[in-house]
Amino acid sequence: MKLKQLSIFLENAPGRLYEATHALGEAGINLRSLCISDSSDFGVLRVLVSDVGKARRVIMERQLPARIDDVVAVEIDDTPGSLARILDPFKEKRVNVEYMYALAGASSGKAVMVFRFNDNDKAIEILRANKVRILDAEAFGMIESQ
Repeated sequence: MKLKQLSIFLENAPGRLYEATHALGEAGINLRSLCISDSSDFGVLRVLVSDVGKARRVIMERQLPARIDDVVAVEIDDTPGSLARILDPFKEKRVNVEYMYALAGASSGKAVMVFRFNDNDKAIEILRANKVRILDAEAFGMIESQ
């Protein structure tokens, strides 16, 4: 139950984030979740979108470098300590979180964590063994064609 995430590499300059998000919006692509990280020269915009293949084509037409990565999204209780409980089994199994970001659901009592692991398949096995709800593309209203 891996999701396809679009990673867009943006020059760290005024208007570049606008350019990418505007292009996706104009193409009718809905952003389901996102995070951005930066360095002094560039940023990486990581997005789950309604149509991954179309989004990548739109971004590449704008000559913005992009790639598609596999990530794993899980639903957890939105309570203190929930994330630590989810992460605990990974210590022994030597599975590392490369990065993650969260979406909090203020009214549902749940949060969604999006992870990139060094071994997504092994991480999914661990999550299933610990009865963690893994979200699929349908849960996000995503089309994953490339």
